[in-house]
Amino acid sequence: MPALAFRAATPDDVGAIVALVESAYRGEASRAGWTTEADLLDGRRTGPEDVLAQLARPQSRMLLAERDGELLACAHVAVEDGAGYFGMFSVRPGLQGAGIGGQVLAEAERFARDEFGMDVMRMTVIDLREELIAWYERRGYRRTGIKKPFPYGDERFGLPRRDDLRFEVLEKAL
Repeated sequence: MPALAFRAATPDDVGAIVALVESAYRGEASRAGWTTEADLLDGRRTGPEDVLAQLARPQSRMLLAERDGELLACAHVAVEDGAGYFGMFSVRPGLQGAGIGGQVLAEAERFARDEFGMDVMRMTVIDLREELIAWYERRGYRRTGIKKPFPYGDERFGLPRRDDLRFEVLEKAL
Protein backbone atom coordinates (compact mmCIF):
# COMPACT_ATOMS: atom_id res chain seq x y z
CA MET A 1 0.00 0.00 0.00
CA PRO A 2 1.48 3.42 -0.93
CA ALA A 3 2.57 5.65 1.95
CA LEU A 4 0.38 8.44 3.24
CA ALA A 5 1.28 11.97 2.23
CA PHE A 6 0.70 14.64 4.88
CA ARG A 7 0.04 18.30 4.24
CA ALA A 8 -1.46 21.32 5.92
CA ALA A 9 -5.05 22.10 5.02
CA THR A 10 -5.97 25.33 3.27
CA PRO A 11 -9.34 27.12 3.04
CA ASP A 12 -9.92 25.24 -0.24
CA ASP A 13 -10.04 21.99 1.78
CA VAL A 14 -12.78 23.04 4.20
CA GLY A 15 -15.69 21.32 2.43
CA ALA A 16 -13.81 18.03 2.15
CA ILE A 17 -12.74 18.19 5.81
CA VAL A 18 -16.28 18.81 7.04
CA ALA A 19 -17.60 15.94 4.90
CA LEU A 20 -14.90 13.58 6.22
CA VAL A 21 -15.47 14.50 9.88
CA GLU A 22 -19.24 14.18 9.56
CA SER A 23 -18.93 10.81 7.81
CA ALA A 24 -16.67 9.45 10.56
CA TYR A 25 -18.89 10.42 13.50
CA ARG A 26 -22.50 11.11 12.55
CA GLY A 27 -25.35 9.38 10.79
CA GLU A 28 -25.71 5.94 9.28
CA ALA A 29 -22.61 6.29 7.06
CA SER A 30 -20.46 6.54 10.20
CA ARG A 31 -21.52 3.04 11.26
CA ALA A 32 -19.21 1.60 8.56
CA GLY A 33 -16.35 2.49 10.92
CA TRP A 34 -15.85 1.97 14.63
CA THR A 35 -15.47 5.65 15.66
CA THR A 36 -19.15 6.50 15.17
CA GLU A 37 -20.92 8.61 17.77
CA ALA A 38 -24.30 7.97 16.13
CA ASP A 39 -25.67 6.23 19.25
CA LEU A 40 -24.63 9.15 21.45
CA LEU A 41 -25.25 12.24 19.34
CA ASP A 42 -27.31 13.46 16.41
CA GLY A 43 -26.81 16.71 14.55
CA ARG A 44 -23.52 18.03 13.33
CA ARG A 45 -19.98 17.26 14.46
CA THR A 46 -18.34 20.29 12.85
CA GLY A 47 -19.02 22.96 10.27
CA PRO A 48 -17.13 25.12 7.80
CA GLU A 49 -16.85 28.01 10.26
CA ASP A 50 -15.24 25.71 12.86
CA VAL A 51 -12.63 24.45 10.42
CA LEU A 52 -11.89 27.95 9.12
CA ALA A 53 -11.44 29.18 12.71
CA GLN A 54 -8.85 26.46 13.34
CA LEU A 55 -7.02 27.30 10.11
CA ALA A 56 -6.84 30.98 11.10
CA ARG A 57 -5.72 30.36 14.69
CA PRO A 58 -2.07 30.89 15.63
CA GLN A 59 -0.16 27.71 16.56
CA SER A 60 -2.81 25.56 14.92
CA ARG A 61 -2.57 23.15 12.00
CA MET A 62 -5.13 20.95 10.32
CA LEU A 63 -3.17 17.96 9.03
CA LEU A 64 -4.51 16.07 6.02
CA ALA A 65 -3.49 12.51 5.16
CA GLU A 66 -3.81 11.65 1.50
CA ARG A 67 -2.96 8.77 -0.78
CA ASP A 68 -2.74 9.46 -4.50
CA GLY A 69 -4.32 12.88 -3.89
CA GLU A 70 -7.36 11.40 -2.14
CA LEU A 71 -8.24 12.63 1.38
CA LEU A 72 -8.30 9.65 3.76
CA ALA A 73 -7.91 11.25 7.21
CA CYS A 74 -7.43 14.51 9.07
CA ALA A 75 -6.51 15.77 12.52
CA HIS A 76 -6.26 19.15 14.18
CA VAL A 77 -3.07 19.90 16.14
CA ALA A 78 -2.71 23.08 18.18
CA VAL A 79 -1.07 24.57 21.23
CA GLU A 80 -3.46 24.92 24.18
CA ASP A 81 -2.59 25.59 27.81
CA GLY A 82 1.12 24.87 27.27
CA ALA A 83 0.61 21.49 25.60
CA GLY A 84 -0.15 20.08 22.20
CA TYR A 85 -3.85 19.51 21.61
CA PHE A 86 -5.15 16.79 19.30
CA GLY A 87 -8.70 16.87 17.95
CA MET A 88 -11.04 16.60 14.97
CA PHE A 89 -9.38 13.26 14.23
CA SER A 90 -11.20 11.48 11.42
CA VAL A 91 -10.47 8.52 9.17
CA ARG A 92 -12.80 7.60 6.32
CA PRO A 93 -15.16 5.00 7.86
CA GLY A 94 -14.51 2.22 5.33
CA LEU A 95 -10.76 2.51 5.95
CA GLN A 96 -10.83 2.47 9.75
CA GLY A 97 -8.88 -0.41 11.22
CA ALA A 98 -6.31 -0.40 8.39
CA GLY A 99 -3.56 1.42 10.31
CA ILE A 100 -4.18 4.89 8.89
CA GLY A 101 -5.25 6.32 12.24
CA GLY A 102 -2.05 5.25 13.97
CA GLN A 103 0.01 6.90 11.24
CA VAL A 104 -1.98 10.14 11.50
CA LEU A 105 -1.68 10.17 15.29
CA ALA A 106 2.10 9.63 15.06
CA GLU A 107 2.44 12.48 12.55
CA ALA A 108 0.35 14.77 14.76
CA GLU A 109 2.55 13.94 17.75
CA ARG A 110 5.69 14.55 15.70
CA PHE A 111 4.30 17.87 14.52
CA ALA A 112 3.35 19.01 18.05
CA ARG A 113 6.82 18.07 19.32
CA ASP A 114 9.03 19.20 16.42
CA GLU A 115 7.12 22.17 15.00
CA PHE A 116 5.36 23.54 18.08
CA GLY A 117 7.99 22.48 20.65
CA MET A 118 5.48 20.72 22.91
CA ASP A 119 6.47 17.84 25.18
CA VAL A 120 2.92 16.72 26.02
CA MET A 121 -0.12 15.98 23.85
CA ARG A 122 -3.64 16.22 25.27
CA MET A 123 -7.08 15.46 23.95
CA THR A 124 -10.63 15.13 25.18
CA VAL A 125 -12.72 12.03 24.51
CA ILE A 126 -16.31 11.32 25.53
CA ASP A 127 -15.70 9.13 28.58
CA LEU A 128 -18.31 6.56 27.51
CA ARG A 129 -16.15 5.72 24.48
CA GLU A 130 -14.20 2.93 26.25
CA GLU A 131 -13.08 1.23 23.01
CA LEU A 132 -11.69 4.50 21.67
CA ILE A 133 -9.98 5.35 24.96
CA ALA A 134 -8.41 1.87 24.98
CA TRP A 135 -7.08 2.51 21.43
CA TYR A 136 -5.37 5.68 22.67
CA GLU A 137 -4.05 3.91 25.78
CA ARG A 138 -2.39 1.30 23.55
CA ARG A 139 -0.60 4.23 21.91
CA GLY A 140 0.75 5.60 25.18
CA TYR A 141 -2.02 7.95 26.33
CA ARG A 142 -3.21 7.84 29.91
CA ARG A 143 -6.47 8.83 31.51
CA THR A 144 -5.84 11.89 33.65
CA GLY A 145 -9.08 11.62 35.61
CA ILE A 146 -9.89 15.19 34.60
CA LYS A 147 -13.50 15.40 33.42
CA LYS A 148 -15.05 18.27 31.50
CA PRO A 149 -18.76 18.86 31.02
CA PHE A 150 -20.39 18.22 27.66
CA PRO A 151 -21.72 21.50 26.22
CA TYR A 152 -25.42 20.59 26.39
CA GLY A 153 -27.55 23.16 24.62
CA ASP A 154 -24.83 24.16 22.14
CA GLU A 155 -25.88 22.54 18.86
CA ARG A 156 -22.41 23.18 17.39
CA PHE A 157 -21.36 20.06 19.34
CA GLY A 158 -24.31 17.92 18.29
CA LEU A 159 -27.66 16.94 19.71
CA PRO A 160 -27.15 14.56 22.64
CA ARG A 161 -29.18 11.36 22.73
CA ARG A 162 -28.22 10.83 26.38
CA ASP A 163 -27.96 13.03 29.47
CA ASP A 164 -24.73 11.51 30.87
CA LEU A 165 -22.14 12.72 28.35
CA ARG A 166 -18.90 14.30 29.50
CA PHE A 167 -15.32 14.50 28.29
CA GLU A 168 -12.21 12.99 29.83
CA VAL A 169 -8.76 14.44 29.23
CA LEU A 170 -6.15 11.99 27.93
CA GLU A 171 -2.46 12.86 27.92
CA LYS A 172 0.84 11.53 26.59
CA ALA A 173 4.43 12.68 27.05
CA LEU A 174 6.00 13.24 23.65
